[in-house]
Amino acid sequence: MRPSSRLLPLLNVILVGWLLTSGAAAPAATAEPSPSRLLIVAQSGVLRVCTTGDYPPYTLRGDDGAYTGVDITLATELATVLHAVPQWIPTTWSTLAADFVAHCDLAVGGISDTAERRQVADFSIPISTDGKTPVTRRADGDAYSTIAAINQPGVRVIVNPGGTNEKFARANFPDANLIVWPDNLTIYEQLEQGNADVFVTDSVEGRYRGRTHPDLQVLHPDHPFDSAPKAYLLPRGDLAFDTVVNTWLQAQLATGRPTQLLDTWIS
Repeated sequence: MRPSSRLLPLLNVILVGWLLTSGAAAPAATAEPSPSRLLIVAQSGVLRVCTTGDYPPYTLRGDDGAYTGVDITLATELATVLHAVPQWIPTTWSTLAADFVAHCDLAVGGISDTAERRQVADFSIPISTDGKTPVTRRADGDAYSTIAAINQPGVRVIVNPGGTNEKFARANFPDANLIVWPDNLTIYEQLEQGNADVFVTDSVEGRYRGRTHPDLQVLHPDHPFDSAPKAYLLPRGDLAFDTVVNTWLQAQLATGRPTQLLDTWIS
């Protein structure tokens, strides 16, 4: 029996308990509390999931509009546990936080837990930990293996806008030539074509791209420049919904499900 099946009774208890609590009488002068996303999802049968679709192996939108990736699979399985179907809401790294607050119940896709994002949302328990590492052409060897080597006049550092990649680049490479490229999916072609020298991104993405772009390499992926937890954005202050998601994620982590999915993408 899959962990998600064993969790159904527990999740139903949490949901029923919340419904009973939320139905308690309140003083007339007290404003009605906002309903939990648990109730909204249960009533609609839809789990609205924000995702960028440009960050494999976590999230990738194909030419046909279909989404795949580690977090796409996990979010689909979570929706099943909630007796719902996922609705993918396209977003960008620049608009992720705003889109989540306005349109979504959950946000997934290799999202780093940052203080800025915590101003508008909660985070799930960490699903993994990753860090920034350089992606370069194989012909360049290890020329750009350190921050000092990258942070030099004339070194062309390409970066996608709005997320932690851009934030890291601006903080660590002030002397380099920063190229902000609007499409994360075509950054690797820019490297291959010699239009940029290095792209610093999460090591897992670099490993995946090393498979799909054989002329490129990810440098020291086991020893990244920094470290940050990857998690899901959750509704701020929604204890019932957050508890259900985190309880389910704990079961997935205990059985190694995220690692198994990741291995199918980068092994």
